[in-house]
Amino acid sequence: MIELNPTPQNAHQIARRQAARRRARLRLLKNRLRNPAWTFLRNVAVAPASWRREHWILGGTAVMLTVLVGVIMPTFASATRSEPAGVALTTLTLELPPLPAEADAAIAALAANGQNEPDWKISRVKPGQSLSDIFREQGLNASDLQRALDAQEDASALRRIRPGDEFAFDIAADGSLTALRFDRDEKTRVTLAFSADKVAESIEDRAVERRVEVAHGVITSSLFEAGDQAGMSDLMTLRLANAFGYDIDFAQDLRQGDSFSVIYDEVYREGERLRAGDVIAATFINQGKRFTAIRYTNAKGETLFYTEDGRPLRKAFLRTPVEFTRISSKFSSGRMHPILGKMRAHRGVDYAAPSGTPIRAAGAGKIVFRGRKGGYGNCVILQHNGKFTTLYGHMSRFAAGKVGQRVSQGQVIGYVGMTGLASGPHLHYEFRIDGKHRDPLTVTLPKEEPLPATELARFSKGAAPLLAQLKLVDSVRLARRN
Repeated sequence: MIELNPTPQNAHQIARRQAARRRARLRLLKNRLRNPAWTFLRNVAVAPASWRREHWILGGTAVMLTVLVGVIMPTFASATRSEPAGVALTTLTLELPPLPAEADAAIAALAANGQNEPDWKISRVKPGQSLSDIFREQGLNASDLQRALDAQEDASALRRIRPGDEFAFDIAADGSLTALRFDRDEKTRVTLAFSADKVAESIEDRAVERRVEVAHGVITSSLFEAGDQAGMSDLMTLRLANAFGYDIDFAQDLRQGDSFSVIYDEVYREGERLRAGDVIAATFINQGKRFTAIRYTNAKGETLFYTEDGRPLRKAFLRTPVEFTRISSKFSSGRMHPILGKMRAHRGVDYAAPSGTPIRAAGAGKIVFRGRKGGYGNCVILQHNGKFTTLYGHMSRFAAGKVGQRVSQGQVIGYVGMTGLASGPHLHYEFRIDGKHRDPLTVTLPKEEPLPATELARFSKGAAPLLAQLKLVDSVRLARRN
């Protein structure tokens, strides 16, 4: 503050301060003239080396002090901690539950051979192998296999083996079989303990569970690629396609942008994935049209897929009775015959497929013709519910069956070939109503009857939470896209 009327003493102090300021400005000016590059914010890169070393030394000292405190303090805390007073412990002897008699006998048989824990050698069944082949690979003879078969009341797992099945062998140093282990089914493991005079069987129950999964996919290139992107196995994707196979022709109806949501389960055993389960419920949007499939076991014990209103998705007839690569010729009132070289009507649809591809009955019916029939070559004709008949031509060979025998929908009745007037392997398929030909690709197929009212309530109660979950999945995916 500047006083307007300073006293003589104050005036003397002010004069001294002003003189000190002038001397400081003069020194600063002289320093600036001697060191024109000098600044208060010196660049570390051009600072003297001694200045940087001092800072490194100070920083290193601070780090060392921090480490010492971290090491010394916990030790000091442990040293000053008092241990609680000793607690008296009481030891109890608990009896183990008794083992099943069969397991006891198996363990005793193994112990009699001088073994406590079997040294299992695992053999997995390969395509075309028999169980006798596997026994020979292990250096065992037919009498060992016969003893294993005779020791069980249910030897079906040994008589009907499949590729991928596993058999475990415990073989003694002298080459004799001491134990055999295998799975009778998904839930049951069997161990056979061999001794000189008998074979003891023990059975172990294995925990199997079904884990429910939810997936959503959008078609960009193919159904299987979309299923893979959704985390589904190829088998589960195929089961999804089979569920909607009566309404959607996945060979020619699928479009980019079609989507699906599916609830399915996977089978796990003892925490490990065992196999694909079943489709429980699903929706499929194909060319803007929504289809729904809900798995349900009806009062007759049939497990089928139903629509939301309880009508079976299964139709009386399959739309396509063969897995094909392409449609080589459609239904037409006139086309140039590839063999005869002249115009004539084509009263069916030709599905090109490799020779030997299975041909399935489009619907349940009775075989009314089975044999050679002119230009059709090897041919089968089925009669369905009075007015419907289907014809299958150019077969390479027939499946088991004879005239008059009834077949179920989807049953194999023959195999693709090129017998008769055919320029390549394909199935010629005809659909007739009251003897008149209809285009198999466009004919309206009869529907199955819906669930009776007494059953519909139970179906609706089980379907409601599944439909709600599917709608939630659809809405979440739609929101993410938007």
